[in-house]
Amino acid sequence: MGGEAVFTLEGLAEALVIGAVVVLLAIVGVRFAGRLGLPGLLLYLGIGLLLGNITTRLPFGPTVGPLDPQLATVLGYAALIIILAQGGLTTRWSQLRPVLGPSIALATVGVAVSVTVVALPLIWLTGMDPQLAVLLSAVLAATDAAAVFSVLRRVSILPRLRTLLEGEAGLNDAPVVVLVGVVAAGALDAEPWLIPIFVAGELIGGGIIGVLVGLGTRWLLPRLALPAVGLYPIAVLTPIVAAYGIADLVHVSGFIAVYLAAVIVGSSSALPHQRAVKGFSDGLAWVAEIGLFIMLGLLVDVSRLPAAIGIALVAAVLLLLVGRPLSAVVSLVPFRWPARCIAFVSVTGLRGAVPIVFAAIPLGLAMPGAQIVFDATFIVVLILTLVQTPILPALARRLGVSVAQSAGELDVDSAPLDGVNAVMLGLSIPPDSKLVGVFVREIGLPQPAAVSLVVRDGSTLVPDSETRLRAGDQIVVVTTPQERETTERRLRALSRQGRLAVWRGDAGDEDD
Repeated sequence: MGGEAVFTLEGLAEALVIGAVVVLLAIVGVRFAGRLGLPGLLLYLGIGLLLGNITTRLPFGPTVGPLDPQLATVLGYAALIIILAQGGLTTRWSQLRPVLGPSIALATVGVAVSVTVVALPLIWLTGMDPQLAVLLSAVLAATDAAAVFSVLRRVSILPRLRTLLEGEAGLNDAPVVVLVGVVAAGALDAEPWLIPIFVAGELIGGGIIGVLVGLGTRWLLPRLALPAVGLYPIAVLTPIVAAYGIADLVHVSGFIAVYLAAVIVGSSSALPHQRAVKGFSDGLAWVAEIGLFIMLGLLVDVSRLPAAIGIALVAAVLLLLVGRPLSAVVSLVPFRWPARCIAFVSVTGLRGAVPIVFAAIPLGLAMPGAQIVFDATFIVVLILTLVQTPILPALARRLGVSVAQSAGELDVDSAPLDGVNAVMLGLSIPPDSKLVGVFVREIGLPQPAAVSLVVRDGSTLVPDSETRLRAGDQIVVVTTPQERETTERRLRALSRQGRLAVWRGDAGDEDD
């Protein structure tokens, strides 16, 4: 599976240079790929393919070519944990709660429907071994968190619909991992009735651990006054990542634990230095995503792909035209979702790195026929990425599920003040905010909150009651922990409705 790696200090330097060049190429290349209408995820896979199948040896020693599938699976899981953590931190619990039931239905019932609809025709039409057909159908049933988070957040669709798809991507790994493990171990024929029990146990157990870790982290962080802002992102991500390990140790879903813990922590209005935390996690997730897709490209042997094209085409057609639409209908109709939303979900079961990572599991187990499953999965992911991603903006407009971005929303950051029972809120006033033109005396913050500083055009000033706010101003508000939420609600209401926010019925709630 590749030559033995011999690392030296000189080799480390060369590896860092090559790694930096690859990452920079990926970052710059994704911008141009977007202009050409190509998904960035496809570019990352292409870089991995080039590295693995054109270059023969890296200067620092190890052979470039097919990686060890077990190593690829471990690294893939690590990257997925970071990506799920970032997605959860940027999802509000108030958004996820109303769609939790439909998300779970898509992640369980939808997976079962998709596996059945794709596996049976594969067996009948291609003569594929039943065990391999079920395995291929199972890995293809998992939507990809990296693809969903990176693609859908650049498409302006109904927030409820986007959160549904993100929730599905965060939850459907558990049933798919269980099914892949059972099928790869050859235990499908023995006691198949145990699979739903295992899946339910994984979901419930992982969910409980995620909620406990999230609530504990949410309680602890506002009570810390760390000496450097850069420590807060680490303090946030460490327990979230640990949630995976805790869950895995008790044999429940670590992916669900990570996602729910991150949602609970990220939804806290008292989370210190939210911009720093979410900015750090976003950058880390990008690096994980780039590395994950490049690594999976390295895992592919191009010379073996032609043998899997026929099976891959049949699987892609079945999944795109039958499996995914039927899964969406069966899962969402009982929850009375509108037909236009179901139609959009039917097309947006985005596949990416997750199916390829799961397809590497039987490779690592040296299961007979696992190579054809992996190669077919890779081809299907390429096909669906090319077909699905470019049409989403136009499809959203056509189905009437696209929305304009709401104006006047404030991004409020906070930090605890060491040794003082106070919280500092920092916010920038966007040009379309109705805070523009408001006098400080008109803001009406609850006592004892006060606007203590205004940064304007690079200069600072201490405001008085007659200071008038302008677009682009950055203001600092000091309040107590007890009045923090009321202060934020008042600022949000003013930003959306101006001086008459109360009369217009805007209570300052966060947009769901």
